[in-house]
Amino acid sequence: MTISPTSVTPHFREDLAALKQELAHEGEVVAARLSSAIKGLIDHDLDRLDEVAIGDADVNAMQMAIDDRAFKLLALHQPVAIDLRMIVAAIKINGDLERIGDLAVNIAEAARRYFSAGAVTEQQLLPRMSEIAEAMLADALKAFITNNLGTAQAVLERDDALDSLRDQVNRRLVDLMRHTPDALSSALELMLIGRHLERTGDHATNIAEDVFFVVAGEDIRHQVLGG
Repeated sequence: MTISPTSVTPHFREDLAALKQELAHEGEVVAARLSSAIKGLIDHDLDRLDEVAIGDADVNAMQMAIDDRAFKLLALHQPVAIDLRMIVAAIKINGDLERIGDLAVNIAEAARRYFSAGAVTEQQLLPRMSEIAEAMLADALKAFITNNLGTAQAVLERDDALDSLRDQVNRRLVDLMRHTPDALSSALELMLIGRHLERTGDHATNIAEDVFFVVAGEDIRHQVLGG
């Protein structure tokens, strides 16, 4: 028996809205963990870092539950057009959010090693990177929930700023290692944290690109902005 697509039914709409809200909640949890990891670094708060490092199970559970809901929607309703793109994008975004959660754990673990190596003043370069990465994530999720291409575009444009700031941080840290060899381990851990923040921005960019896929049916990956 062939099952007719039922993507226009009220029940489907309710389930799709619930899927988006679950993603939004997962995004809030992941963003809070990322922020907590950076605060733990700046405040030298080992308890906060430990909470981030051991608290990844909740995010993993959310990822599995969201994937399960999305796959059931695909199987039961056979959606088409924008509804199909929305569910496919939700599955991809779910993966991006889980990886950002992993990056928060990586930052917390690197921060602990950094404290053991010895703090340096250059750690104050990282909060600005974190601010940009967190803002990109928040706006990317907002763009997805509201189907706002303008907000998604703004996220894409900020990725270059984050990359540029990471390069500035790395230059400062290389200079520190050159003039203060004893700070080598500390500088390397801060570089690693900067890399994790840059990767967070990359995942936010992925989410913003998915908004274009959902709303306009366009795959803009690998396109040059302004080209």
